[in-house]
Amino acid sequence: MQKSLFSHLGNDLPAGLVVFLVALPLCLGIALASGAPLFSGIIAGVIGGIVIGSLSGSHTSVSGPAAGLTVIVLNAITELGSFEVFLSAVVLAGIIQIAFGVLKAGVIGYYFPTSVIKGMLAGIGIILIIKQIPYAFGVNDTKDLEKFIPFVNDWDAVMSLGNLTNTLDIGAIIISAVSIGILILWDKQFIKKLSFTKLIPGPLIVVLLGIGLNKYFKFFVPSLYLSNEDKVVLPVVQSFDGFFNLFTFPDFSQLGNSDVWLAAVTIGIIASLETLLSLEAADKIDPLKRISPPNRELLAQGIGNVFNGFVGGLPVTAVIVRSSANVTAGSRTKISAVFHGILLFASVMFIPGLLNLIPLACLAAILLMVGYKLTKVSLFRNQAKLGWDQFLPFIITIMGIVLFDLLIGIGLGMGIAMVFILLRNYQNSYLLDDRKEELDGSIRIVLSEEVSFLNKGALIKALEDIPDGKHVIIDGSKSKVIDYDVLEVIENFKTNAGSRNIDVDTIKIKSIKTTGLH
Repeated sequence: MQKSLFSHLGNDLPAGLVVFLVALPLCLGIALASGAPLFSGIIAGVIGGIVIGSLSGSHTSVSGPAAGLTVIVLNAITELGSFEVFLSAVVLAGIIQIAFGVLKAGVIGYYFPTSVIKGMLAGIGIILIIKQIPYAFGVNDTKDLEKFIPFVNDWDAVMSLGNLTNTLDIGAIIISAVSIGILILWDKQFIKKLSFTKLIPGPLIVVLLGIGLNKYFKFFVPSLYLSNEDKVVLPVVQSFDGFFNLFTFPDFSQLGNSDVWLAAVTIGIIASLETLLSLEAADKIDPLKRISPPNRELLAQGIGNVFNGFVGGLPVTAVIVRSSANVTAGSRTKISAVFHGILLFASVMFIPGLLNLIPLACLAAILLMVGYKLTKVSLFRNQAKLGWDQFLPFIITIMGIVLFDLLIGIGLGMGIAMVFILLRNYQNSYLLDDRKEELDGSIRIVLSEEVSFLNKGALIKALEDIPDGKHVIIDGSKSKVIDYDVLEVIENFKTNAGSRNIDVDTIKIKSIKTTGLH
């Protein structure tokens, strides 16, 4: 196990650095939007990386404070009257998540169709782009930004982007444009072939060049220089004692208050759902197509949130933005997630002054590219080719997230997906036959007449239970309809079968090319 984890440090450490660069502004921004101390966002990022990263069974997912919880956290802090009382609700929410893990409630994540998950990814990508546009143009005033955090919930906010021309910062625009250009160039195949690009990630070049450009502006073009409000702002810790003074501890005196329990249950449920969906989404963009254990993830998240509540951190979830950046940067194991947490801790301890030189425009450019990769045009084109039963839930999920919020968008997408399932099941059944062992020792899995995403969890379990070294036959000769989600599970199993010395044959099951987001 140790060998497999540490044998990919050449991939994982640079990826951890990229995730750190992505996570740092998100930790601070989400804390600000949540009405919490800024340091609470850093604490959450550190615990999400080190504690949850160590305990999680996922090699791709990265946890931290999530934009999807921002409104819930802001309302809870306001209603409970203090951040300390809110922290007691975070501790309880973590305990609830641990209970979910023990009760094996994680399987619910298997019953969300691919179209909805990809819609969630694209929706978050669009929101991320909208949120970062002001920073890319140098608009960082709180009054101008508050309409973009955490999600756009009406078209007025989108249309107001046009009003940014009144407060544009040319220096920020130049740094953003150069940064985006470098990131695009770094993704080109002829650049990727150069050996040094594997050691030096594009975002690091962007950050260093952004600092250099801004220093150049300061001395040679003062009108373009970005001042402190346009750069990262981290608390400067003078000593270890000063560091520990930044922690906040929970106030359990209000445990008899029903509002505390309501906040805890709400955070526990929403954080668990967002984690399961993000975990599923991260697995889909994993080039090795590994399947993460959801119950173990809930346990890890619960333990992490108990830690957060006790030391003053925001509640965390698995976050697809960080996870996508992690996979895109070439991560192979969860060492990258742990390393990003270590970097967050080290940054506030040892180099806050250096980090405070980073222009927000640089970080905005990095996040704009992450958002683009989550919602690029090819994703829409591929979903449209799959037919209305895949495209409509996908597009409805996106619209719901952009116009309303994350949960409403997912709910709308699920509703549309269920309509298609019910229409198909009106004419066909959807039972999955048990696996059967043949006389020659091979295992035959016979699919029934109708196989939908509702059967995905059972099929994953059946495939996971197959002993290593077996010959497996997946027989679709009796099937009239095999849902795309099931085809994707089969394709992923075939991709990963070699690592288990499993030989896979399929009968009358069309092959698909699983589409990633990078």
